[in-house]
Amino acid sequence: MKPLSDTDPREVGPYRLLARLGGGGMGRVFLGRSPGGLTVAVKLVRPELAEDARFRRRFAQEIEAARRVGGFYTAQVVDADAEADPPWMVTSYIPGPSLGEVVARHGPLPVATVAVLGAGLAEGLAAIHACSLVHRDLKPGNVVLAEDGPRVIDFGIARALDAAPGLTGTTVIGTPGFMSPEQILRNPVTPASDVFSLGAVLAHAATGRAPFGEGPTEAVVYHVVHEEPDLAGLPPALAPLVRSCLAKDPKQRPGVAEVLERCAAASSAPASVWLPPDVTAMIVEQVRRNSELATAVIPRPPTLVDPREPAGDPPVPPPALPPLAARVGELKAGYATVTLPWIPGETGGMKRTTVVRWLKQVGDTVEKDEPLLEVVSGRGDVVVTAPHEGLLYAVHRRAGEAARTGAVIAGIGSPEATLPRPRAVRYALTALRRTSYTLGVLLVLALIAGPIAVFSPLFEDEVTAARPGDCVGKEILERDGELDVDRPKWLTAPCGLLSVRGPVRDEKGDQYFTVLARLDAPATTTCEQAVPDWATGTGKLSLDFGAVVLCLRER
Repeated sequence: MKPLSDTDPREVGPYRLLARLGGGGMGRVFLGRSPGGLTVAVKLVRPELAEDARFRRRFAQEIEAARRVGGFYTAQVVDADAEADPPWMVTSYIPGPSLGEVVARHGPLPVATVAVLGAGLAEGLAAIHACSLVHRDLKPGNVVLAEDGPRVIDFGIARALDAAPGLTGTTVIGTPGFMSPEQILRNPVTPASDVFSLGAVLAHAATGRAPFGEGPTEAVVYHVVHEEPDLAGLPPALAPLVRSCLAKDPKQRPGVAEVLERCAAASSAPASVWLPPDVTAMIVEQVRRNSELATAVIPRPPTLVDPREPAGDPPVPPPALPPLAARVGELKAGYATVTLPWIPGETGGMKRTTVVRWLKQVGDTVEKDEPLLEVVSGRGDVVVTAPHEGLLYAVHRRAGEAARTGAVIAGIGSPEATLPRPRAVRYALTALRRTSYTLGVLLVLALIAGPIAVFSPLFEDEVTAARPGDCVGKEILERDGELDVDRPKWLTAPCGLLSVRGPVRDEKGDQYFTVLARLDAPATTTCEQAVPDWATGTGKLSLDFGAVVLCLRER
């Protein structure tokens, strides 16, 4: 999203333009606002296309067909004018990044996310095909990731462009690497062509690269027509479906209904939590920016003034929230926990505020009162500053996650900080054996109030929240001189902490693992399917934590 330039229009029809979203084969795309306050996407046709009568006729036909498309997983066409100069169309605006932006920034998506993506896109294509339309240009840039599911955009545009001057004959309408072979060869295009594109999109989302490579258009389209796709690294749970979608023969591809059924069976994540936290943070940031733009152009209501009274000064808008300082816990062994302060505008319930982004990363040095992270609340964005100087050892609330007042968000300490393990049980039992019962009880209470209260926020029992790349630790407590291997305590520990200080192995029984994969559907997915080299790897194990299964590798 970019500000409007001096050459950009400020209004299109009844819609006020707020910012430029991008451009494509048809023209420029703007963020707009309807007279009633609805945020929309306004697509303005390129002048050279608008001059051709054939394009205008086809554009009008395709828009009329596109306006009939329903369904949850498409961006609805809400308005258009094919007779305007230049022509334009308006669709509902979906706040969220495109799939192409997400993969470029964060790499491949988890298998559960790709399964939800495939199911949503298949349902969106089914709605398009039901109106006798073929998308023709399904690609990562035409897939928007919203918090409640994916959306298909720009359906019908490729067919309108096909009638434009200078774009007929040997020129292929579409995006190399995501077009079907029949589309490249100028053979009849059917809904099966969109299924091929869907397979290429899912492969891109799961592996981070286009299945037919990149480079000159001629080379890419040759690979599409004559060679097999590169599906190396594609999770086994998705590989058969994607491979069948990418069949050269349209008759051998599954229908969108079958794709929807198979993707839905492979996914257990509800749409509300289907995206990784980093992607959710991108959506939160975009929603915030859109809200600022939309609010900035809303005309203020007139102030009612009694003509018998002298006019006073206009009301002064409330100032922006100043930076707020996080709270620091008691400093012990060179380490202190950091908790979120109360933020004006927080709402009730569990999700009081959302972490937008961290301004520091684990391993960075922070100064007191230096900006640490940014959160968003009912009153807008707030920067939270560090209450203590030192090394950022741990981050407990990732971008996109909710946090509440008083929640532990980070840990800060000196580079020489030591992090004692919470071994109150072991020490208490030892004390009970050596002293009287009363003295033992007092010692137990003192120890619990000490290390457990201070250090347990660093090693929270939130293993089921772990994501690929995180670290988890297994602590085996000692009872009566014996290691209690039957009741290990699983704890989270940021990998950044271990990389800064080195693996913590200060007591027999402690073990640390890196999370290779998190499986939210243990009944249908295994570690062998989720991790390509699982069978040949060493030191790997899978553990069931109830809601999830973690595929772990010993550090």
